[in-house]
Amino acid sequence: MATANRIAVVGIVVMDRGNAARKVNEILSEYGDIIVGRMGIPYKERGISVISLIIDATTDEIGALTGKLGNIKNVKVKSAFTI
Repeated sequence: MATANRIAVVGIVVMDRGNAARKVNEILSEYGDIIVGRMGIPYKERGISVISLIIDATTDEIGALTGKLGNIKNVKVKSAFTI
């Protein structure tokens, strides 16, 4: 039985842009086919960058993406499934 795709919102906070941004972008490129939209904002006053993603994928694919991102030092990830 095929697994249905879900729509999810993923929030990523990068606390050490100099060391983590390259790896974050590599992973996002790897999963580019499931990313519907992406917005990134540098929050200079706090010294962080915030990225929000809209994802259309299976729960397994979303879990794989967020798991890889969450394993990067100084990167925090949270996801919310909508439908």
